[in-house]
Amino acid sequence: MTWIRKPRRGRRRLRSTVGTLALLAGLAACAAPPPPQTPIPTAAAELPPLVRAVPLEPHLPAREVASFAQEGLASWYGGRFHRRHTASGEHFDMKELTAAHRSLPLDTVVRVTNLANNRTALVRINDRGPFARGRIIDISHSAALQLGMAKAGVAQVRIEVYDSDQSRRVAEAAPGD
Repeated sequence: MTWIRKPRRGRRRLRSTVGTLALLAGLAACAAPPPPQTPIPTAAAELPPLVRAVPLEPHLPAREVASFAQEGLASWYGGRFHRRHTASGEHFDMKELTAAHRSLPLDTVVRVTNLANNRTALVRINDRGPFARGRIIDISHSAALQLGMAKAGVAQVRIEVYDSDQSRRVAEAAPGD
């Protein structure tokens, strides 16, 4: 005589209950909308559109207009990063007027304006960053002193790239006669 083993009801119910819960969890995940995400610009194509100098009248010369402008929070970095390598390969010096930006080309000269007090500083992009959310630029300690934001640590700023600043920077870098 052979004994036939019958399946236990408890295990079958447990399996069906686990399966039902898994199915319901899967349906609930599909029905819920995905959480909103704010993209961080990583390429030049995702940055705000560029503005070019356009003469207002055909006989009048073009006024100086920024070829790139952006507004947001700026922070400064200094002591902890002093003498470390930057993305451009040079050593970071917190006493120079330099900055870090996510996407602007290295060695670009940027005019940074503190919107609270209208103080400006010309800084050269030599590093990548900032890596804190909500910040658009990290400036050196000297630039923060010039802008009057060293004590606060962060400030609302406008950054602008002017063609005249780029040509001035090239002229300053050229060997003197």
